[in-house]
Amino acid sequence: MAVSLSASVFTIRLQPAVKKVSALPRIASHTGKELAHNCRRPLRVWSARLARKLLPDLSGKTASGVPIPGDLVLVGYVSGAYGIHGWVRIRAYSADADALLSARTWWLDKPDFHDVEMMQAKTHGGDVVASLMGVTGRDAAETLKGATVQISRSHFPALSDDEFYWVDLIGLAVENLDGTHLGLVADMMDNGAHPILRVAVPETPDSGKSQHEILIPFVDRFVKTVDQAAKKITVDWELDY
Repeated sequence: MAVSLSASVFTIRLQPAVKKVSALPRIASHTGKELAHNCRRPLRVWSARLARKLLPDLSGKTASGVPIPGDLVLVGYVSGAYGIHGWVRIRAYSADADALLSARTWWLDKPDFHDVEMMQAKTHGGDVVASLMGVTGRDAAETLKGATVQISRSHFPALSDDEFYWVDLIGLAVENLDGTHLGLVADMMDNGAHPILRVAVPETPDSGKSQHEILIPFVDRFVKTVDQAAKKITVDWELDY
């Protein structure tokens, strides 16, 4: 089985014995892919480690009369102007910025929270540079410096069946092959070789241990299934590993 993750923006793919994550930037806009590998074959994961950054709950509200989507994901921030024609430079929170490149509507929080149409975007020197509707001239672009950029999860590029966004794995229950509940996915991280699940283990009265976390390599040697519908990941792992 191959499994992949893509987060706020990173993606992961689980393959026989290893999981792979793509880290190559694109000119269209995803939230970020990274390549990771395990003892055998890699798996791909979309990573969005900052996608779950604490932000105000804006679901159900409106900005300038436009309903704010309830599934916004933080994907980067405006680091400054690019050129003299009003383009902005975006520092993405993922190595692969496919979502930024493809989503036509971005949400910025400066000068106030609002949506803006992305006219054109491309990667440049590790960042994303973009032309936004209504932003003309370098001075106008500079006023957006520091603004966070959010995109609706529904606008993320579609993934293959064996790929996942990191942001979609956060909160999933983790069970081992014996059906023992190990905890919930609290976060994802990448150690350079492969993605890793950070699983928050709840405190149990009989164990005498306070809440702690276990780290499980996201490779198919250990991760057997990812069932998003059931909100569960099955792993070949024990609490005392």
